[in-house]
Amino acid sequence: MKVTKTKAYFKRYQVKFRRRREGKTDYRARTRLVLQDKNKYGAPKYRLVARFSNKQVLAQVTKATLAGDVVVCSASSAELPRYGLKVGLTNYAAAYCVGLLVARRMLQQLGLDEIYVGKEEADGEDYNVEADDEAERRPFTAFLDTGLVRTSTGARVFAVMKGACDGGMNVPHNEKRLVGYEADEKKLDDEVLGKYLVGGHVAEYMEEMEEEDPDKYKKHFSKYLEEGLDADSLEDMYRKVHEAIREDPSPQRKERTKPAEKKLWKPRKLSYEQKKANLKAKLVAMANA
Repeated sequence: MKVTKTKAYFKRYQVKFRRRREGKTDYRARTRLVLQDKNKYGAPKYRLVARFSNKQVLAQVTKATLAGDVVVCSASSAELPRYGLKVGLTNYAAAYCVGLLVARRMLQQLGLDEIYVGKEEADGEDYNVEADDEAERRPFTAFLDTGLVRTSTGARVFAVMKGACDGGMNVPHNEKRLVGYEADEKKLDDEVLGKYLVGGHVAEYMEEMEEEDPDKYKKHFSKYLEEGLDADSLEDMYRKVHEAIREDPSPQRKERTKPAEKKLWKPRKLSYEQKKANLKAKLVAMANA
C-alpha cells in the first residue's frame, strides 16, 4: 500500500484557526473587511455587523484592532418594545428598525445626527447618503458584515443595511439584494420594498390566514391580537416606531444595583484563638456533663 501522507506532511501540517475549525468565521471575507488602505494610516475601518438569532436581531458598529474587535455602538431588537414594537422582533420590518436605530445612535454619538438626517420616510426608494458641501465633516462610513448567512436576494441582513442607510450612515451597496429587485428587468420595485419595510407582507399573510383558517389565525398571531394589532394597523404602528427611534435613539441606561452578598459554600477557616476557645468550651461542656 502506498503511503500518501508521509512524515514530511505531518511535520509541515498546520491546523486552521480555531473559529474556522468551529465554523464560526469566514476568514476570506473577514480579511477583506478588516484590511485598511495603506494611505489611510491608522484610521480604523468600521464594519456594520448584522446577526440574527431565533429571538432577536443584533446590529453593531465594530472596528478591528490587534487585541481584537471593538464594538463602538450596538442596537438590538430587544430594545424595540421601548419604541412601541412588541411583537415580530425578527422579521424584515424589525431588522429595518434595528438598522435605523444603530445608525441614528452612532451618528448621535459622533455629533453627526443633525447634519446627516437620512431618509425620513420608509417608501422603498434606494438611498445613498451624500456628503454635505457646507459641513466640514463627511458622512460616517461602515461596510456591511453579513457573517456566514446566505446573501440571497431579500435576505434580512440587507434590511438592516437599508435601515442604516436611511438613518444617515454611508454603507456602500447596490440594490440587487434588496427585496423587490427583479433580475429579469434589472430594476428595483420600490413598492414591494416599501411594503416589506412597514410589515405589509405580514399583513397580507394575516388576512389570508384569517380567511382560510380563523382558528389557526388566532393561535398563530395570538401575540399580535393581545397587543390589539391586526392587518390594517401594522403599517401605522411601524411608522410610529420609525418616528420614535428618530426622536430618541440613545440607549437606555440601567440603574446600578448593590451586588448581592457573597455566598460561602465552605465554612470559613478558624484562627488559632477561635480553635482554642472552641476546645475550651467543649472541655467545659464535658466536665459539666
